Amino acid sequence: MASKARLKDVASRLKELRGRRGMSQEDVASALNIPRSAVSQMENAERSVSGSELVALSKLFEVSTDYILCLENDLEVVIEKAQAHKQIQEMRISVPQIQSDKFKQVLLYLLERCAGKPNIGETVLYKLLYFIDFNYYEAYEEQLTGATYMKNKFGPTPVEFIKIIDQMEESEDVKIIKDKYYGYSQKRYVPLIKADLTKLKASEKEIIDQVINQLSDKTAREISEYSHEDVPWRATGNKDVIDYELVFYRTPAYSVRSYPEEDSNDI
Repeated sequence: MASKARLKDVASRLKELRGRRGMSQEDVASALNIPRSAVSQMENAERSVSGSELVALSKLFEVSTDYILCLENDLEVVIEKAQAHKQIQEMRISVPQIQSDKFKQVLLYLLERCAGKPNIGETVLYKLLYFIDFNYYEAYEEQLTGATYMKNKFGPTPVEFIKIIDQMEESEDVKIIKDKYYGYSQKRYVPLIKADLTKLKASEKEIIDQVINQLSDKTAREISEYSHEDVPWRATGNKDVIDYELVFYRTPAYSVRSYPEEDSNDI
């Protein structure tokens, strides 16, 4: 599985970086304020690097988080990122029909379940969509809506959202309302039609329901701060496209998947 290979790549990279600096595992542990055994586990691919540890290691070794995660040397990932940056403006104009329709159904279902809650404005919707897409990718290793998410100040933002919601308003699938919530401007979306649940697989609906149940009561500030601790967001540069593959480095608090123990004989 891809995640196992990446775990071993990161383990080798950490050993390499520590060796370059002439540091012991105890030195690294002291700098990160973690047990030496935790450093040993990371270097033996026995556990993944947490979001906070990734940031700390990046500062300690003076390299990017991408370098630690071995993304800079992954040609396919580099190509995908370059293409994503180049095509962002094009995606705002033209969204593939199949992905667009799936996105609409997910959004309609979200609004059916949540639009009546006073906290559900645009910011909260963005984060709910992000966790739906990234949780599904981690659980099933395939995309749900195919949406592209960028790292912005307040958390992940779906690039295609504005184009699709404009289409939905024009076709009278949703109504957009400008409101106030605790004195702040808020854009709300009211569904005018029901989602076509025949276009959502049982596994997709299950992930959507899990995210709604876990996160839909959070305020915009709470869910933004929560998204900032997820490894895919933390390991991405500002305004860069967030790589779906980063879900395989999530901390246990965010992971939606149980991973088998690494076989030490394979290391």
